Amino acid sequence: MTSPEPLIACLLEIERYVQHGGWDQPARLFALVPTAELVAAEPGLAEQLNAESAPPDALSSIEQDGVELRSAAGEDLLAGLEHISWPATVFGCALAVERTFLPPALEAQIPDDPAEAARFVARHPDRQEVRVVVGATRDGAGHGVGRLRASGDLFGDPNLVPGLARALARTLD
Repeated sequence: MTSPEPLIACLLEIERYVQHGGWDQPARLFALVPTAELVAAEPGLAEQLNAESAPPDALSSIEQDGVELRSAAGEDLLAGLEHISWPATVFGCALAVERTFLPPALEAQIPDDPAEAARFVARHPDRQEVRVVVGATRDGAGHGVGRLRASGDLFGDPNLVPGLARALARTLD
C-alpha cells in the first residue's frame, strides 16, 4: 500500500468543494485518478489541476454527475454502491454524504426499527449533523474526513466510517 497522504489530500479537496454548496445536499460520488495520468490524457487540464506543482502521486477527483445514491437511510446508500463498478483507469473513489447522529451515550435508546430509529435521531435535541467524505483506493488505502455542521470543526481518521469505506472498496474490485 502506498502512502495515504495523496488520498487524504484529495478527500480534503473534495470536502472543500462540496462545502461551497452548503448543507442539505444529496450524496455525491467521485472517481479518483492519478493527476499525472489525467493530465497525460487531457493536457488542457494541467493548469486547472496545478499539475506542475502537484506531487507525483497526487490524486484528482472527478464528480460522477447523474449517479443517484439515496442517502436518507444508510441502507439505501450502501445498496446503491453495490451496483457501481469502476474501470481500471480509476484508482479510487470517494463519497460525500451528510448524516445525523447522536452521542455514543444515547445509542442504547435508539429503536431497533430503522424507520423509528431515523425519526428518533432526527427529533432528538442532542443530535449532531456531520458531512463525511470517505475514500478508498485500489491499493487498500482508506480514509475519511468529516465536518460538524454546528461548529464547522474538521476531523479525519482512517476508520471514520469503516462500513462505508468497505462498501467503496468493493466497487473497485
